Amino acid sequence: MSADARLVVISNRVAVPKARGAAGAQGGLAGALHSALKDRSGLWFGWSGEESESGRTGNVSTQTSDGVTTATIDLSERDVEEYYNGYANSTLWPLFHYRLDLAQYERETGKGYERVNERFAELVSPLIEEDDLVWVHDYHLVPLGERLRSRGLKNRIGFFLHIPWPATRLFVSLPYHERLVRTMLHYDLIGFQTKEWLDSFLHYCRTELGAEVDEETGSVTLDGRTTTARAYPIGIDWDHFSALGETKDAWEAEQRLATSTRDRTAMIGVDRLDYSKGLPERLDGISRFFDKNPERTRDLVFVQIAPPSREDVDSYQAIRATLEQKAGQINGARSEVDLVPVRYVNRGYSHSELFGFFRASKIGLVTPLRDGMNLVAKEYIAAQDPEDPGVLILSRFAGAAAQMEDALLVNPHSPDDLAHAIKTALDMPRDERKARYEKLIATVRDDNVQDWTKTFLEDLDRVVEY
Repeated sequence: MSADARLVVISNRVAVPKARGAAGAQGGLAGALHSALKDRSGLWFGWSGEESESGRTGNVSTQTSDGVTTATIDLSERDVEEYYNGYANSTLWPLFHYRLDLAQYERETGKGYERVNERFAELVSPLIEEDDLVWVHDYHLVPLGERLRSRGLKNRIGFFLHIPWPATRLFVSLPYHERLVRTMLHYDLIGFQTKEWLDSFLHYCRTELGAEVDEETGSVTLDGRTTTARAYPIGIDWDHFSALGETKDAWEAEQRLATSTRDRTAMIGVDRLDYSKGLPERLDGISRFFDKNPERTRDLVFVQIAPPSREDVDSYQAIRATLEQKAGQINGARSEVDLVPVRYVNRGYSHSELFGFFRASKIGLVTPLRDGMNLVAKEYIAAQDPEDPGVLILSRFAGAAAQMEDALLVNPHSPDDLAHAIKTALDMPRDERKARYEKLIATVRDDNVQDWTKTFLEDLDRVVEY
């Protein structure tokens, strides 16, 4: 298969303008995939984000723009509830983020997950040509490779998991865990964000499946079939994100935050409203900082931007209520007539505005309890002024921590650890901030999303035919 083979990307959602809530196809992962698809005259297949009122979900809607064809399908209300809200986001998501206490195991949602994966396979198979390179994305579509193989596809098929892979002792709590992983081994190449997640996967294959595993090459052989598994840490679209700093929206956002905080240092967090992000724990750490340093209430203002997500899932409604309560408690105890220590904003902003907010904030707080990568950490560094950069406080449990050791690494479960890091960041001299920034910016710039895409596809091109 040649390097110019057509690329077919399959994901839960497709970045097309009409897809409600889909990521814009201008930057980040969507931009990189769009660029790769354009180079290979590719096809992007997935859910439209819409529900079919009639319940008929067999129609594929296609459109071609800028050399890329997108093909989308609607899902029924039942599909969305069982496959998306159910198994994907109430079973796999919490389990893969080490929240066994939140994982729900229901037979019907598992059936819905398999049913929608089968429907994806049924509807995308006729669109895949003999020499196409197929790239499947994320936890929504783990079994899809096996379903495509059952329909006779011999193409090279890769899979990338954008979230963590849990330790074996956790993963075996999943009913039918062995069957799920066996479906993964029908992919030719499997990618993970970090070596830690890769090692966890290889450990499972060796100890639970009895597979032959080569730790050096990442090859997993079971029942006469070999799959390769490797780590591919994802990056940001450096050129695109850097260019946002020149926009009017970025400049205005920077001025808005700088003006409103006056002489206080702005500290920022930007996260989806999700329990994996460690937001209640983050507020506990900030509260501990003010408890230990009450005289510094006038030195620091924390801005938490947390757009809502998956509002149909009960655990997300609960975390929103918890955050509002904790932010209210801090402000109730520490506010003055002319200042509020915590600004909790439950809405989203454009990437240009976020660039401006990052630039105006001298501390970036990225403290997930568990995260596949967390590109906000990289975006914060990319937005800094090289002559007067801010300090990144980063959870050691984010995938980004493996590449960003010059951030202040913290245990997000420890309020004391977080409070100490905040004080260290506030007091850090410019020379040290610049030295840390220069090391961090090198990996953010060089390990970008275009190189990530290129490396994965080159490796998929090289794997042995099915």
